[in-house]
Amino acid sequence: MIDKVPSNIANTALMAEVLTIFPALAGQSWAPLVGGRSNTLWRVGDIVVKQYAPTAASALFPNDPHAEARALQAFSSRSLAPEFAAQGSGWLAYHYIQGETWRQDVEIVASLLGRLHQNPLTQSFRESPDISKQTLDILAECQSRFTVPEAPNIPLARQMIHGDAVAGNIICGTKGAVLIDWQCPAIGDPIEDIAIFLSPAMQSLYRGKPLTAQEKDGFLQRYPNPATVSRYHAMAPLLHARIAAHCLWKAERGNADYGAAFRLEQF
Repeated sequence: MIDKVPSNIANTALMAEVLTIFPALAGQSWAPLVGGRSNTLWRVGDIVVKQYAPTAASALFPNDPHAEARALQAFSSRSLAPEFAAQGSGWLAYHYIQGETWRQDVEIVASLLGRLHQNPLTQSFRESPDISKQTLDILAECQSRFTVPEAPNIPLARQMIHGDAVAGNIICGTKGAVLIDWQCPAIGDPIEDIAIFLSPAMQSLYRGKPLTAQEKDGFLQRYPNPATVSRYHAMAPLLHARIAAHCLWKAERGNADYGAAFRLEQF
């Protein structure tokens, strides 16, 4: 039984379910964690409790708790993700990672994403959609329009990608950098993660400012697969047009900061 529900917990059933699984957390404070834009997170002792918002998913960024659970179980042992702890109705728990949200040093991220993208496809994850078609589909739901660049005729890779590799989803601690918020994993081309990380819009939304040209070049120089970097350069106009379409879609639904982000995204 819960004697006192903290003011930042709207769902007492969530709290009761979590404490049933983790009775040792009884009496611990539920401290809200900031930084995410889709779901609600708390730190309770050494556990992070993540409650999913059913309406938070978008075409570019799905919000799948079951995919996140599989990803944590697959990649925590490889120091790429937090350690999975439990899953319930509309929520997931994992072990807290001590560290700070990424702010600088692109070489760390180039190494982190490079390690992720080298993993074999051993898990059942969604296939990333066709980039050109998805961009057009997102724009079809917008009142405004812009011309979408044509896709170059090059073969794309099929590797494990995070799907939401923004600055806010990278935690840097004493043991290195780790990716969090795995609700969008997919089988796709690593250039998708690269574009999300390098995106001026996403850097502005999650870090407060875009990367400098020197930082962008430094990342691409340190990313461990030159062939992937070459594909990124070829696909960059379309990849960043897709991010721009997402920002426009969000802005037209009342998210004013995405309007400013849309104007930053260059393609």
